[in-house]
Amino acid sequence: MKTLYLDAFAGISGDMMLGVLVDLGAPLGLLQETALRLGLSEASITASRTERKGIGATKVHVRVLEREVVRTYAHIRELIERSDLSPQAKEKSQKVFALLAKAESRIHSRNIDQVHFHELGSADTLVDVVGTVACLEHLEVEELLCSPLPMGTGMIKTSHGIYPVPAPAVTEILKDVPVYSSGIPTEIVTPTGAAIVAALASDFCLLPPMRIQAVGYGAGDRDLEIPNVLRGFLGEREVPAGGRSRERRVVLSANIDDMNPEIYPYVMEKLFEAGAEDVWLSPIQMKKSRPAVTISVLSPPSREEEIKEVIFAETKTLGIRIEEVDKEYLDREVLEVDTDFGPIRVKVARREGRPLNVAPEYEDCRRAAIRHGVPLKEVYASAEEAARDLLSGREPGGGEG
Repeated sequence: MKTLYLDAFAGISGDMMLGVLVDLGAPLGLLQETALRLGLSEASITASRTERKGIGATKVHVRVLEREVVRTYAHIRELIERSDLSPQAKEKSQKVFALLAKAESRIHSRNIDQVHFHELGSADTLVDVVGTVACLEHLEVEELLCSPLPMGTGMIKTSHGIYPVPAPAVTEILKDVPVYSSGIPTEIVTPTGAAIVAALASDFCLLPPMRIQAVGYGAGDRDLEIPNVLRGFLGEREVPAGGRSRERRVVLSANIDDMNPEIYPYVMEKLFEAGAEDVWLSPIQMKKSRPAVTISVLSPPSREEEIKEVIFAETKTLGIRIEEVDKEYLDREVLEVDTDFGPIRVKVARREGRPLNVAPEYEDCRRAAIRHGVPLKEVYASAEEAARDLLSGREPGGGEG
């Protein structure tokens, strides 16, 4: 699988995204062709080499002579749909503009089809979005990942007036996306850049294990105190052998010696609600031989802040340790099998397509045991037997997955 990881330490905009992709080998002529497919025949698209704090980068310039053109979301949707772009390019471009439209609709309290895009409906924004999708397709990128996004500070001038940074559209688009304050006194994540990654990136995370084949740099407009570039790593994910998958995770842990034990189940429940993949308690002995508990949480990097908020709010700890780890796991699927106690879901782990482990879902088994008045272990045994019978009677790798 070809992966593009975006390191957005200085922010992201549409032209920075195009710069990265051209720097990685997407032909500039593809952007010109994309503009023509959108009916923007007067578009002039050029690229130049530049530097930002000593780092060489590609700057893409999109210029179109338009006189007071203000497009609605309905207009843009129709423009993309009637073009001769590939079905996949149309779908992804529409997804980006749908995010922009929803954000504008919510902020300005207007019907979504009547949203006037102003700057966001300009020809260069159209080329930024659709050109990005076309370049990703040309480079055969199957997976787009992005780092957490830095937010600038201050105020910015827009067609609606003076707005705070980050702009309202950016904050609306980036709901549920990990962000942090960079302290840079200007806008460094634009609505277009935010919408592109929010719509197309499958995860916002640390750089995963991958074999890097090329690195590209897209230059931003401003001269910042840091290199104003978007960095892209193009390569292949490092995939473990034997039908296993590998992903980056964080483990957050805290030692607690002064909390009522009855509170722990509630804390664990809140942690799972916040996105934890696993939570466990370990008995420990602290200084002066005090008995205590370590609460540990396995979490995707994108949920780290939410997990920390729960730990600080719901426990008495004053500090949290954070470790980056790699999680390697077998391919898995969930089947539903028929038993004497009703249907039970069963998790099946596979290695190279061959069933290796079978684990009935606890909640299904618990409910069935209560309903039929039988020991829980009997339901477990029945579900395991039904799953193994089902798996042995079909080709490896099949199932409802």
